[in-house]
Amino acid sequence: MASRLVLAVTFVLDLIAFALAVAAEQRRSTSRIQKDGNSSYCVYDSDIATGLGVGAFLFLLTSQALLMIVSRCLCCGKALRPSGSRSWAIMLFITSWVFFCIAEACLLAGSVRNAYHTKYRTKFPTENLSCETLRKGIFGAGAAFVVFTGIVSEFYYASYSKANDAEAHYARDTGVRMQNL
Repeated sequence: MASRLVLAVTFVLDLIAFALAVAAEQRRSTSRIQKDGNSSYCVYDSDIATGLGVGAFLFLLTSQALLMIVSRCLCCGKALRPSGSRSWAIMLFITSWVFFCIAEACLLAGSVRNAYHTKYRTKFPTENLSCETLRKGIFGAGAAFVVFTGIVSEFYYASYSKANDAEAHYARDTGVRMQNL
């Protein structure tokens, strides 16, 4: 049976990662053009979203690492018993890693892009100054994939535990004998 403690800790870590990603989406950097005599330059507000995005990245990474350590990453350890639970565990394992990679990419790219600020000035009033900021929805997509990763990972661990704890449906030895019978 799946450990309730592992499921609870994983759920809490995923919930914190989701909350941080949503907060990062709400607190993205904004910019405005400041005029100083003949020159113009970009002024950015606080950069809190970068820290929130990195925090969400780390909490999701910790959650996934915890499940992979506990389940021995599906490939290390004893073989799982042939059953429907094993099939589900394999499918959910692959799906959780795909969702995890997408979520981490969104959170990391959003954090890096949010931290980027243009630093140049223009001296000619006819030049268009571009104050680049993070596009809306990057952290939101990361938050959505954090939820998907959390759900699929919890189901993966439950299926893995069920397949790992299952008893053999056969009573005879199925090994290959190396001697004559």
